[in-house]
Amino acid sequence: MVDTKSFKIKPLAMVIACFASGPAWTAETEAVKDDEAEMVVTRSAEEQLKQQPGVSVITAEDIAKEPPVNDLSDIIRKMPGVNLTGNSATGSRGNNRQIDIRGMGPENTLILIDGIPTRSRNSVRYSWRGERDTRGDSNWVPAEMVERIEVLRGPAAARYGSGAAGGVINIITKRPTNDWHGSLSLFTSQPENDKEGATRRANFSLSGPLAGEALTARLYGNINKTDADAYDINTAENGSHAAGREGVRNKDINAQLSWKMTPTQIVDFDLGYSRQGNIYAGDTQHSNGNISDLVPTLYGQETNRMYRQTYGVTHNGVWDWGQSKFGFYYEKTNNTRLHEGTTGRVEGMIDSETYDTSRLQNYRTSGEATIPLEKWLEQTLTLGAEWNREVLNDPASMRATNASGVSGSGITDNRSAKNSAEMSAFYLEDNIEPVVGTNLIPGLRVDYHSKFGANYSPSLNASQALGEHFKLKAGIARVFKAPNLYQSSEGYLLKTRGNGCPIGIDSKCYLMGNDDLDPEISINKEVGLEFANAGYAAGITYFRNDYKNKIVSGTDFIGIASDGYHVLRWENGGKALVEGLEGNLTIPLIEEMLEWRTNATYMITSENKDTGNPLSIIPEYTINTMLDYKVTSKLSTNLNWTFYGKQKPRQYAESNTENGSLSDKEVAPYSIVGVGVNYAVIKDVQLKAGINNLFDKRIYRENEGASTYNEPGRAWYAGVTLSF
Repeated sequence: MVDTKSFKIKPLAMVIACFASGPAWTAETEAVKDDEAEMVVTRSAEEQLKQQPGVSVITAEDIAKEPPVNDLSDIIRKMPGVNLTGNSATGSRGNNRQIDIRGMGPENTLILIDGIPTRSRNSVRYSWRGERDTRGDSNWVPAEMVERIEVLRGPAAARYGSGAAGGVINIITKRPTNDWHGSLSLFTSQPENDKEGATRRANFSLSGPLAGEALTARLYGNINKTDADAYDINTAENGSHAAGREGVRNKDINAQLSWKMTPTQIVDFDLGYSRQGNIYAGDTQHSNGNISDLVPTLYGQETNRMYRQTYGVTHNGVWDWGQSKFGFYYEKTNNTRLHEGTTGRVEGMIDSETYDTSRLQNYRTSGEATIPLEKWLEQTLTLGAEWNREVLNDPASMRATNASGVSGSGITDNRSAKNSAEMSAFYLEDNIEPVVGTNLIPGLRVDYHSKFGANYSPSLNASQALGEHFKLKAGIARVFKAPNLYQSSEGYLLKTRGNGCPIGIDSKCYLMGNDDLDPEISINKEVGLEFANAGYAAGITYFRNDYKNKIVSGTDFIGIASDGYHVLRWENGGKALVEGLEGNLTIPLIEEMLEWRTNATYMITSENKDTGNPLSIIPEYTINTMLDYKVTSKLSTNLNWTFYGKQKPRQYAESNTENGSLSDKEVAPYSIVGVGVNYAVIKDVQLKAGINNLFDKRIYRENEGASTYNEPGRAWYAGVTLSF
């Protein structure tokens, strides 16, 4: 079996090595003795999946070389196949950019923290075209606390279930250490343009033993503030009334207690609390000039806050037959925000100085066993099961349609602000090497949704060595996304007097939830060729996602309400196609001193087959390149350059408001260059400084066409980390 070796190792050291890498650790074991063990280390199916072409790993060392960031999305965006986009292709909420993998949109990117899904953004109201006023879930962990980030694209993401049709981001945090260590980091970023928001951040970490190696603990905290862009930043430059980037305040505290009950049994207890508050810049969900008198008066205030609490307990065990992992987890999000309109021209616009709270709770339990087998073929079998329950209570979203006592044909009686769903899953994967140099990973995941029934997600990934330095890799998988709680709630109504209705429906209408939807389905395929030799590496991958059953606002009347409005529902729409190429190249120019790394993504197609519109607005191509120069053991520098191809807007109107008025404005190709220096003043003092956007390339949001976001100009940054 490939990736297998025998060695003698003390059991405690072996277990520490296993768990130090976080939840995704390799399968091991044949026998355990009192003093030392003869172990067989076998790469599990999950670990083998992470060797597929559509997978990238960002290490703590990689993060340390990057400019300091407040949101991990600014680091992840530099991976192949990854961009940042708004939540929909309309451009609304365009500056709240989230991780978009292979053009499938942020709603199809699943965010994990230490292997556990993070779903706080689901507490934010879902609108007619799929907009959410959210920054996503990539900003809950400070960059300094990250051990590594796994970016899984394509078929490798199928094992993670609903929401991974685009891919998976797994953020793995640093574990407790067996010796006392700590750090304090300070960071600031100061833009040259005084209309752009500056950033200040501080965080600390403390880790060490409480009772020898048997009981260790880790604690970290973070506080930062990024100011909002000036209210008139876009007006001053291009006459637009669209808002700039909003600011944010973060407060995080997180603790982990690790108990080594025996050398082969570890239990982790996790507790976390985070608060994110925005600093309002004037954004609404609407085109230029369509704002209320209240909106300008709120500039600089917190108009929404997210409070996130997490609790978890995980048992990891090594046994004679293999390894196991079992855990219970709870996540609670309170999304407190000023009232927003849910009807017509005021949908998504703040219309009151009264706060209300949406509450989202997620319960999860999961178990997994990894078992090396030798019958017929050497292989490693992974069996797992999950149970999830999601509960949402959002009374603010019911406010506008409750007030009029809406009822009638097609309208659900006794509508409630509460909705919930349960999902159970079973999955199996097998890592098989039928002959030397050939690896096969067949997999099957079966999910059962309490409202929408069963879904099957088969997958097959394979790699074939072609000589000593080349590998051919390929994969195919069926991936799905279950309807969200807003789409499936019959009690949730959106209202418009006609302009917001789909084209061809001129009457006033409601859009109602539908509990009879089918999951969205994507058939993800990729094939890639890789080369590696003496530090040189190169690869190219073709990917194609055939997307169907996308949930859209329906066009068929199902009834008439008491106020004369026609009633529509969320329905499964047509098909879409996303395909493209990803490439990477690493060249060690001077061994152990100067390395050049480049990756590129080219989008061949991204379109809804009914309308021709893209699933999300991203560049036609993206190139990321970085020179990393280790001058001395204490001093290193880097030069990074990102080139974005042109970005085209939607071509076809989707509502009466847009009919005949869609903009054809493109974002022309542009590049961003940054330089940085890292210097170890003494062993425990690390300085970092540099310039982002060296040549001061700026883009100003116009909220039409493809100009849906602000690209900030030149900024100077500096940071210091004290360690002990």
